[in-house]
Amino acid sequence: MKSMLIVLAATGGLLVSASASASEDAFKGAGCPTCHEAEKKKVGPSLKDIRAKHKPDNATVDSYAAKIIGGKGHPKRKGSEEDIKAAITFALGGK
Repeated sequence: MKSMLIVLAATGGLLVSASASASEDAFKGAGCPTCHEAEKKKVGPSLKDIRAKHKPDNATVDSYAAKIIGGKGHPKRKGSEEDIKAAITFALGGK
């Protein structure tokens, strides 16, 4: 039983890691690092500043997705809505 719990815990950790990696891949694939860097401002704010200002909740993700997909106040990005939302979730520090 104890070994089963260890296996389940390890598997859960891999799923969280894979999810974070997928969000980071979506962030990179959408071209976000062109304007957003982890610690310092480039064209857009740093991820550190974005994460300090916004929470990674559904309302924030949906709001930014609409802006990015529509090109309103942010350069329009190509990709599926799901990929854009994954990239935003990564930028906000969510999973």
